Amino acid sequence: MSPVAIPPAFAARAALGPAWADWLDALPRLVRDLLAEWDLRPDGDARHGECALAVPVRTATDRAAVLKVTWPHEEAMTEHLALQRWHGGGAVELLRADPHRYALLLERAHTADLLTVPDDEACEVVGRLYSRLHVPALPQLTPLSSWVARWTEGLAALPRNAPVPHRFVEQAVALGRAFLADPATDGTMIHTDLHHLNVLAAEREPWLVIDPKPVSGDPHYEVAPMLWNRWDEAVASGDLRWALRRRMDVLTDVGGLDHDRTRDWVVFRMMCNVLWAIEDAAERPGGLNDEDRRWFDVSVAVIKAVLD
Repeated sequence: MSPVAIPPAFAARAALGPAWADWLDALPRLVRDLLAEWDLRPDGDARHGECALAVPVRTATDRAAVLKVTWPHEEAMTEHLALQRWHGGGAVELLRADPHRYALLLERAHTADLLTVPDDEACEVVGRLYSRLHVPALPQLTPLSSWVARWTEGLAALPRNAPVPHRFVEQAVALGRAFLADPATDGTMIHTDLHHLNVLAAEREPWLVIDPKPVSGDPHYEVAPMLWNRWDEAVASGDLRWALRRRMDVLTDVGGLDHDRTRDWVVFRMMCNVLWAIEDAAERPGGLNDEDRRWFDVSVAVIKAVLD
């Protein structure tokens, strides 16, 4: 069997540290082993995202599929459970899994994503998917409230001179504490990273979701990534506030979500993104960089847009 070439841009992630370097060094053999054990043959060039290699393959029955092998990390531990639970309803079908090796065999979708359709249509597609994906949470999933507790503590510890308006930090802390007191913060299986790039065109259904990072949470937590993605297009509209509010209105209306609760989760989640960028910069030589500052600007712009 011919070896699968690891894309150079993915191999370059070895620079992220020894754990990445060791995993990438072992990845070619891991892929070869999986291909042999699962009786798969490569069927095109491997692709990749931030944390996973995706190899187009054919099964023993000549079905088009994708072998996905993910760098081991917490968010990927339960992907197979979510896909099993959805059983192809709105998401790619899981054909086989080896959770210990972070390996999945998936139904193959097309490469076209929701960036290829008008913005309103993309939001309508995702809004319709919400109702199919938001099912009672599996007991194995991490409760969102456990994350919210940690993030709220981190936000509360930010100094007043953090590079975003302090009133938004205070608002996010208050929202986090309110969410912690609310039983509805947990209990529903949510994707957590559902945006334009994680919905692909397909044969079995027009659009299928990929790459869940599932938790037991609140459906309203899902909306924020649809606002910060496709950013340049929102800016180019000439009315950023209107463009972002329009997205949120379509997503909540079609998805049957409460507008005010969605707004509160958007504010909290955008400030958490700011927190993570500040924490990452503190561990990086040189501290904050231009990309961090751009992210702060995006986060503040989204918050201002959704607040009345």
